Amino acid sequence: MSKVCQNCGKGIMRGHNVSHSKQRTKKIYKPNLQSVKIMVGDKRKKMLLCTKCIKKLKKQAAEKLQ
Repeated sequence: MSKVCQNCGKGIMRGHNVSHSKQRTKKIYKPNLQSVKIMVGDKRKKMLLCTKCIKKLKKQAAEKLQ
């Protein structure tokens, strides 16, 4: 399973850990992905979404109800 959000495409980022002596070691930053069941049309679909997208979807759903 790939570590990519199925909504926005957010994936792994690469960077460095920097010590006090400025020595750099490779580091991987992974997105916070959660498995969520969402209604798409009339069907319930299981998707892998980042927490930012989940938060946006919840906010949009709350606005639709009002």
